[in-house]
This record gives sequence, C-alpha cells and structure tokens, in this order.
Amino acid sequence: MRYAYGVTTALLLAGSALTLTTGFPAGAQVAQNDSAQMQSVVPRGGAPASFADLTQQLQPAVVNISTRQRVKVQNNNPFAGTPFGDLFGGGQGGGGGQTREAQSLGSGFLVSADGYVVTNNHVITAEGQGEIESITVTMTDGTDYPAKLIGRDAPSDLAVLKITGPKPFPFVKFGDSRHARVGDWIIAIGNPFGLGGTVTSGIISAVYRNTGSGSAYDRYLQTDASINRGNSGGPMFDMAGNVIGINNAIFSPTGGSVGIGFAIPAEIAAPIVDKLRTGQAIERGYLGVRIQQLNDDLAASLGLAKNRGEFIQSVEPGQGAAKAGMQPGDVVVRVDGKDVTPDQTLSFIVANTAPGKRIPIDLIRNGQRLTVQAIVGKRPSEEELAQQTFDPDAQQGDDNGFGGNGQPKPTKPAGPVVQQALGIAAIPLTAQIARQLGASEDTKGVVITAVDDSADAAAKGLQRGDIVLSANNKPVATAADLEAVVRQAKAENREAVLLRIQRRGQPPVYMPVRIR
Repeated sequence: MRYAYGVTTALLLAGSALTLTTGFPAGAQVAQNDSAQMQSVVPRGGAPASFADLTQQLQPAVVNISTRQRVKVQNNNPFAGTPFGDLFGGGQGGGGGQTREAQSLGSGFLVSADGYVVTNNHVITAEGQGEIESITVTMTDGTDYPAKLIGRDAPSDLAVLKITGPKPFPFVKFGDSRHARVGDWIIAIGNPFGLGGTVTSGIISAVYRNTGSGSAYDRYLQTDASINRGNSGGPMFDMAGNVIGINNAIFSPTGGSVGIGFAIPAEIAAPIVDKLRTGQAIERGYLGVRIQQLNDDLAASLGLAKNRGEFIQSVEPGQGAAKAGMQPGDVVVRVDGKDVTPDQTLSFIVANTAPGKRIPIDLIRNGQRLTVQAIVGKRPSEEELAQQTFDPDAQQGDDNGFGGNGQPKPTKPAGPVVQQALGIAAIPLTAQIARQLGASEDTKGVVITAVDDSADAAAKGLQRGDIVLSANNKPVATAADLEAVVRQAKAENREAVLLRIQRRGQPPVYMPVRIR
C-alpha cells in the first residue's frame, strides 16, 4: 500500500530528528441539552486547567539524545579521468570514499534510577555506511552523560541505553496502553528540532492504528499532539504520568507535523524493553507466508468482507504454514483464537506468538471454511528476511535505490567496486527469490536490486529483477564473485564487463556494460 502522504520514521541525521506534535482546539462549545443522557457525557471539570504540575514532575526524566557519527561519502572528483584527477585525491577512477562527521538528535526517557534510557532504534542508528562514534544523553539541567548501548531491536524500533551518574536519576514508568481510549488527554515531551525540552498536548485520535506498512509492529497509538523532528523516542504520557506510548512517526505531506502522529504502545514496548535491559534474546513467531490485505477488489472477487482476514500470496516451503497445509489463495480469518483484522494483523499475531507453539488457524479456501494446526517457527532476522524476499515491481525510491551522490544505498550487499564501476546494486539469488522472479530454484546468480540512471547499465536497459548469471564468462553465484570479475577487469584496464542476463520470460542474453 502506498500513500500520497508518507509515514515518516526519519533517521535523525545531521542535526535533524523526528518530532511528533499534538494540538487541540483553542476553544470549544458544549451543546446545551436538558436530557439526563446528554448531561451524563458532559465532563465536569474534565479538561485540565493546566499541565504545569504534571510536566514539572515528568520533565526531569525526559532526556535529549545526540550521536556523533563517521559517515562514508563518495568523493566526487570533477577532474576524474583527466591529468588533474590525482590533485583531488580521487585518482583516475573518480575517487574512493571519504568520511565526514554527522550528528543526529532525538529524545528518550529514563525508566530506572540507575540510568537505563529508552529511545527509538533509528535515533541511535548510523546514517548510511556510517558508524556511531559516541552517544550523549543530556538531562533537562544541561548535564551531559556518555551513554552505552545496551540493546536494540530493529523490528520494533526500540533501543535501550545506560548512563551512570553520582546520584539516582529521576525516572518514569510504563502504563497500560490497553486502557487508552480515543479522546483521552495526553502530553508529549521531547526535543523537537534540537530545541530541548518541549511539551505538547493533545488527545488520542485512534488506538491501534494500522498504517499499511505490513510490518509485525504496524500498530500505533495515533495522536494530534505536535510531533516533529527530534521527538522520536520521547514519551507520550497519560494524565496519571505513566508512559503509554513512545513517539515514533508522523503522517505528513511536508515532513512537518500536521496533527497526525504515531506512538508505539506501551503494551508492545514494555516487554521488549525489559528483555533488552536484561540481555535476553527477542524471539518472534514465523509461519513463512507472504500476505496481502483484502482490498475492495480482492474481497469482492472472493465474496468476503474487506475488513476481516488476509490473503496468502505465497507459502515458503518447509516452514510452519507449508507443513500445516496452507496454500496460496487461502484467506486467514482467525489465528489462535484471535480475529485477523486491519487493527490486529496476521503479522502482529504471529510475531507475538512464542516459537514452537501449536496454534489453530481458520482459513477460507474456495469459499469453504476449514481449520489447520500449525507449529509456529522462529522468525529470521531482518537481514535474512531481506535476502529471502524480493519484489521486482517494487519502487526503488526517488533516487532509484541510489544515494544523491549516485552510489547505491549502503544496505545493498554488493561491494563498492561493483556499485561504483557498473552502477548496479545486487543481492545473492536464493531459491525463494528465484521462484518470485519466475526462474528455476536451482538457478545460480545475483539479482539486480537497483540501477543508477547515470550508468551505462541503465542505458543498456538493465533493470531491477534482472538476474546476472555470469560475468566475463565466469559463473556468478555470489556478489563476491561479481566483485572479483570487476576487479580483474579493472586491473586489466578493460573498459567493459560482459554480463549474461536472464529476465523473466526471456532467454538469457549477453550484454556488455561499460566500466565507469
């Protein structure tokens, strides 16, 4: 699902951070009605006259978080390939990588007197190919403390830091987000735009909002409180002073707050934080299915309601779903006694089921309802999942999978020699990806994930989803194999590399690609 307005979970780099904002009407009129029913829902003194006392108690436990990073960048040498190229340290090939210093800013909060700090994982994640050199936690009184990373969890976007001081730290506690209701007052405290402790207020606009990302933790508290860059990782408090959410993202056409912010519910965050603090492994359930929500057309074609169930596009061999007899085309409507709905997705239910547990799964297949028993497996790491899944039709992003300097994004496993010389990014071809691309499972090669528009590869028509079978007549089974061929070609001063390319539904062809 794609939106005209992006859900922003920005990496907080170079002094910018994510902020979540809330706002509420400057004034309101209460409808006059003499009926007893109407009088019962009109709050008597329900709106706080001030948030000052609550803020005074909570603000000392909210901290600013900054990181210092070393980021690798392309050395763009305008004189590369000329006799003046070496004057700029780039040599004839356009220059190797250089490093620059970068910073990120975010928010967090103390959850213990001995200095454990909770924040978002993306707040303390390095930009691109960078490395975090230091993390600093700043208290409301301006005192800085060096922080140690205790644990991080990318799927839930949570991280735990530790600071040490001469005396106990002020701290706050998690509340129970399951009791949150639409319309409840909340306040958010954080570090928007690096301004330091800033307090915003609002209400809960929706509970367990699903944004359509399809992730296991696409389940948020929505608020109209102002959230902006730098609020990421900061707490959302209820009127009892408990943390019921961790500010995480905004929904915005501009990148700034428009009154739609999202927070990770305490119900989800608290157990993960406890495990990160104690060094426990975080294991999640896994069935091995590729799913799709029931949109209007899909639901209509199946004669089902669009707000219940999820459609199975494919089943991974050898995993729990396949062993249970689940098939592509099945619609999952209930898992382990829980209905599958937009607010309670299959991914969320399964991810929060302990690996090894046997669970009933209610399906609709060819209009008939049936129940299968599945044993939940252990969810692979995010890196392993990225290697298993490939959508050739997915958009590569505004920069076609490459950064603003023409280099492939650093998450691509292909080495820098291939990326810079050929202008392509590639990953190893697994059996599962081969099936998705219409190739036989025993096909050996690497699959192209992005092509730089400025490279000869793009001019020759190479595209995302093409499989590289060989290079200079040498089989290519891994990204390292392709890297080795390109290195050898450059060492022999060759101007091009001959690639053998296989595309869905077409026979393999040879294609020379110039080295840049």
